[in-house]
Amino acid sequence: MVDTNAMFAPILRALWWLFWGLIPLAFVAILFRTAWFKGLIGEAMVNIAARLFLDRRLYHLIKNVTIPVEDGTTQIDHVIVSRFGVFVVETKNMKGWIFGCERQKTWTQVIYKSKHQFQNPLHQNYKHAKALEAALGLSPEKIIPLVVFVGNSEFKTRMPANVVQGMGFIRFIKSHAKVLPTEAEVRETVEKIAEGRLEPSLQTHLQHVQHVKGIVAAKQRPAQVPPAKRCPTCGNEMVLRTARKGDHAGKKFWGCSAFPKCRTTMACD
Repeated sequence: MVDTNAMFAPILRALWWLFWGLIPLAFVAILFRTAWFKGLIGEAMVNIAARLFLDRRLYHLIKNVTIPVEDGTTQIDHVIVSRFGVFVVETKNMKGWIFGCERQKTWTQVIYKSKHQFQNPLHQNYKHAKALEAALGLSPEKIIPLVVFVGNSEFKTRMPANVVQGMGFIRFIKSHAKVLPTEAEVRETVEKIAEGRLEPSLQTHLQHVQHVKGIVAAKQRPAQVPPAKRCPTCGNEMVLRTARKGDHAGKKFWGCSAFPKCRTTMACD
């Protein structure tokens, strides 16, 4: 009689080890798809390119700079300090078509028929630049914001000169040949960043992430509706309106909801 248990035991053991081998692979596959990991890879690509193609005697690369600000912290992907300016670099690791212009609040990423909105990186980096400017006590012309897209993305709208793809950031940095800070200022700036930044650690990163989540949640909360105003003449509810004609065109005011029977208006606070 054939011992079926003996026959299937090796197969079951093989399946068991295969199962436990697939778990870490599945975890890694999920990790690779997260925005955090994509951002990490994008920053690593910029770090490597900067170290390979920028003269270390002239350009001082400082990565992952988290500095305290009035309402919490701000996190800068890379700061490159040089005699030609202090470059504040924001990295975006994205794919697909990218649509956006300088003054838009949000830009659009299109992957086939799927569209995603994301914060205008120029606005995001402007906040970083102003925070660094205040922390270092430097004049605005010495701070140069730069946004770098890495990954398989393609701009579908005309971008400002300081929004580049891939190795374009090296060309952008080297195109600034006008000497701005003195050598002493360069050393002082590097020292100030080292002294003023928060320690690069997982805890620092998690605290900053919580701070950002709080800001996003606050923006997503519905605006509080003010208590209803009542018309002092007839008692009906006052409605917020916008003047279309005359000297006050474009300005908001409170008008009686019983208009045209009641023409009472009130200035908007």
